[in-house]
Amino acid sequence: MAGDSASVTGLLHRVADEFGTPSFVYLVPRIRERAAEIRAAFGNRFQISYAVKSNPNPALLRALRDIVDRLDVSSGGEVATALACAWPAEALSFTGPAKSDAEIAAAVAAGIGEVIVESVDECEVLDAAAASADRRQRVLVRISPAVVPRGFGSNMSGKPSQFGIDEEVVDQAMERLLRLEHIEVVGFHVYSGTQCLNGDAIVENYATFVDIFTRVCATHGIRPEMLVFGSGLGIPYYETDTPLDLGTVGAGTLRLLDERLTDAAFAATRLVLEIGRYLVGEAGIYLTRIVRIKSSRGVEIGICDGGMNHHLGAAGHLGSVVPRNYRMFKVGTEAGFTPERSYNLVGPLCTTIDTLARNVKLGELSAGDLIGIHCSGAYGVSASPIHFISHAPPREVLVDGDWDLLRLSDVSQFRPRAAEG
Repeated sequence: MAGDSASVTGLLHRVADEFGTPSFVYLVPRIRERAAEIRAAFGNRFQISYAVKSNPNPALLRALRDIVDRLDVSSGGEVATALACAWPAEALSFTGPAKSDAEIAAAVAAGIGEVIVESVDECEVLDAAAASADRRQRVLVRISPAVVPRGFGSNMSGKPSQFGIDEEVVDQAMERLLRLEHIEVVGFHVYSGTQCLNGDAIVENYATFVDIFTRVCATHGIRPEMLVFGSGLGIPYYETDTPLDLGTVGAGTLRLLDERLTDAAFAATRLVLEIGRYLVGEAGIYLTRIVRIKSSRGVEIGICDGGMNHHLGAAGHLGSVVPRNYRMFKVGTEAGFTPERSYNLVGPLCTTIDTLARNVKLGELSAGDLIGIHCSGAYGVSASPIHFISHAPPREVLVDGDWDLLRLSDVSQFRPRAAEG
């Protein structure tokens, strides 16, 4: 990835000096590089749709306008934020299983590109809203597969799910949807799992998508304008994780498309890869400072100025059953080797669950040292209880430009926008 360790270390010291800690640091050059890797691996066959829920910071959304093709938004608030960041409404797809009537009406009024419908009932509400606006609304039908490959990451299908229409009943649902006068079904969407590091399982999952798309389109005579593949691509949060082999996924997917998606009905279809954490996750670093070191019953404890109130995932409380340490480092160790010691790192909250690391090996720590936590560009501040115990929110610093002339912008004033309408 762009930027060597020394330049990133200098950058983090600069962030700490100019903006203080705790801070989330988002490295846009790394996001650009990752986007280019994705396009190349998939032979430029896919557009990229960024899942805003992974990091909705407005400065980041503005930076992404020349990096990705589309945005996937999951609430009225995300719709409003995207529009405020000068994203065109037609480049937005609106997903989520609990869209309110007001959110649906506002999306239609805004001229949103596609609404991704997750049930027949939702689509009927959308049809009524479109009728009131005297327009036809483009929709993608989300389908929940009956199976997910073994070895996949966190799966969202193959079991009772709030997401999408079950594959087993999609034909009956389609018969009802296609009768709605103010709905135009322009394609399909499948996102059946996330955070997978097994390339073969991802390709097998995409094969399931293609089988579903081709069967449903053939059954109902649909020539889809768009098919959305939920990427599922994972990132290596932990030292024991083996990074995903993107080349394997890309090559397997291209073979799959060439072998199975050959019908003339798909000749003009846009293929879209919906992606979030794989694009921005590894481009983010959480920066926190050691306030003091405490020895307690034979354990060395580093007490940090930031913790689970800013980074719930790093504390092991965002989908983890057994907490494991995120990959982290002492900032500045390139200046000289220091013997490693074992530490527990905790945050500032008055609760024992505010623990960022257990028995982590780091160079010897003292008050004032900086700790960087990798894989912090996705599901960080917006997925954390920042108001708990009323500590100040973290800074969010966007870093952009060439690596020899980086620009830093403090974008820490982000607050989610209220849904309009």
